[in-house]
Amino acid sequence: MIAADTSTLVAYLAGEKGEDVDALDAALGDSQVCLPPVVLTELLSAPDLPRRVLELLDELPVLEIRDGYWRRPGILRARVLAARHKARLADALIAQSCLDEDVPLISRDADFRWFAKGGGLKLVP
Repeated sequence: MIAADTSTLVAYLAGEKGEDVDALDAALGDSQVCLPPVVLTELLSAPDLPRRVLELLDELPVLEIRDGYWRRPGILRARVLAARHKARLADALIAQSCLDEDVPLISRDADFRWFAKGGGLKLVP
């Protein structure tokens, strides 16, 4: 199972090319994709979301939010910020969801490398 980030899903849906899109396509074909809750929220925030995208999102499992979740990403984000790296709040929430479930993340957003370095997030190459 791998978790998909918004950046890769948007690229995939737009028909863009890239290693991340290829990996996502393969994982989707094997029914091995899940969504961090924040990614689902980001995608559903598009006011003109096509029906086919909504149907795809409805088919994908969403990672569970566990007790203490709202505390852990704050600590994770603080660690990354203390190392003077970029750490957006949504990215910290996505990274923590993956860490809690021990699921690697596929993303074209390079900022996740800081959560890998500083917090042990596994990234799909």
